[in-house]
Amino acid sequence: MLFAKLSRRSLLISSCAAALAACSRKEEPRAPASSSPSPEFDPAAMVSAMTDEELLGLVLMPHAFGHEAEDVTDASKAANRAHAGVDTPAEMVRKYHLSGLILMRFSAEDPTAGTNPTSNLDSPEQIGRLTSGLQKAAGDKLPLIIGIDQEFGAVTRITSGISALPAAMGFGAAADPGLTERAWRGVGGELMRLGINADFAPTADVLANQGNTVIGSRSYGSDPAAVAAQVTAVLAGLSGAGLAGAVKHFPGHGNTDVDSHQGLPELDQPKAQLLEEDLVPFKAAFAAGVPMVMSGHLDVRAIDPGVPASLSKKVLVDLLRGELGFKGVCITDAFQMAPITERYGPREASLQGLLAGNDLILMPENVTEAYAGLKEALKDGRLPRERLVEAATRVVALRQWLKTHANGGAELGSAAPVAAEIAHAAVTQVAGCGQTVSGPVRLTGGADATRERLAKALKERGVAVSASAPTTVQLTGFLDTAADVDPRAEVTVSTDTPYNLANVDSRIRLAAFGTTSFSMDAVADVLTGRAKATGHLPVPVKGVDDGC
Repeated sequence: MLFAKLSRRSLLISSCAAALAACSRKEEPRAPASSSPSPEFDPAAMVSAMTDEELLGLVLMPHAFGHEAEDVTDASKAANRAHAGVDTPAEMVRKYHLSGLILMRFSAEDPTAGTNPTSNLDSPEQIGRLTSGLQKAAGDKLPLIIGIDQEFGAVTRITSGISALPAAMGFGAAADPGLTERAWRGVGGELMRLGINADFAPTADVLANQGNTVIGSRSYGSDPAAVAAQVTAVLAGLSGAGLAGAVKHFPGHGNTDVDSHQGLPELDQPKAQLLEEDLVPFKAAFAAGVPMVMSGHLDVRAIDPGVPASLSKKVLVDLLRGELGFKGVCITDAFQMAPITERYGPREASLQGLLAGNDLILMPENVTEAYAGLKEALKDGRLPRERLVEAATRVVALRQWLKTHANGGAELGSAAPVAAEIAHAAVTQVAGCGQTVSGPVRLTGGADATRERLAKALKERGVAVSASAPTTVQLTGFLDTAADVDPRAEVTVSTDTPYNLANVDSRIRLAAFGTTSFSMDAVADVLTGRAKATGHLPVPVKGVDDGC
């Protein structure tokens, strides 16, 4: 059996036993769907009947250019030709017998922006047409894996048309795994309605370095057990909605200060510390039956110094499969990232990725080259056929699971009530407990759209907003530092990591962990005394209290 059953018992053991206090005072996660393949389905038999060309395509999961499966702009055609020798995404699926595609959206404010070369995502209607066309191109034997990085917070690929959640750190602040599971089951259903069946979430990294901006609020916090509880709850929600989740970035990107999109971070911890801290959420996810794990471009000095974990057999076979017992699909982080491209060309990178123990190569730098390199290596024996068959069998089993659990999804926007609930539960007040504002106020800082949302929420609650008001409410968000805030502002609201709250003397200080309308409504409720802030800081902030 490829995947362990994600039963109520296994979820509660792996999640709540790791964070008993949090689970005992909050609602329990509901039982997710089983992620076991259908007992009458034999992935090995299906793989044994495939040609070499079909097997090679199964282990590649690239991106493509264009907003439609069969009809794209001339610019997208040119980009697809350079990338894969085809005109359209659908042609790419057919030509290479791909197991899946990842859908992208470029945003300059995204910490992963450097490896987002295209945008496939616009409106819900467009996304639905694209995913439907891609599935048609794949045929009807097994569904194409259509993946996305929809973490919410800084990494949000679909920014409109579906219910919006706060960043992962907001869930850590709420500390309610049951609510986490409901929220992710809800938005998972909306993703399914759009034709997306795999989400490269949650981030299982334990944040141990305040200077780690590439992970930052993408992490659920700094306590391994609490992060484990949140991670397994997210996975339960996704699987309950019929999606395959993926924990990342194995074996943990939280204790670093280098962005793996730009360089190779080093993990200097002894192996015992890795097992006791960084790997705790991953181990909980494996016990709960997570279908996918994403290997990180991380130099694990205690295990295989100088080699990215994503290319290390010692990390992905000896540790991941041998010691930790993971049975599912191992997918690489994007192979367009600097730690890979600066060391290897697309042919050698894809080969080394498979030989290291990955089953899926995500976003190879060039599809034509990656496929040709694997084909040549299979022919000359550098790629043992049994390794290719092993990887392909796992991928086929995952696709069968997706077929078994496919459903029509949920109505778009139907998760709004639970999204609002988690946004309110996340708000954490670290100064001025019980104090309110009555206006008028002046809003500064943050993105224009975030200020507009907060202004609307305050006005709806009777607080006037004026550029000349004497009371300042300032927003501080992604990548802001002490130099970006006014320490004398009466109110400071952090919308990303809460570290800047230590750099101000504001009488009221709040951490919202999100910029959505739901988060700004929650902030406005606290500022006007309509609600109390019930969250607690999921990471330590020097000199700042942990909630009211």
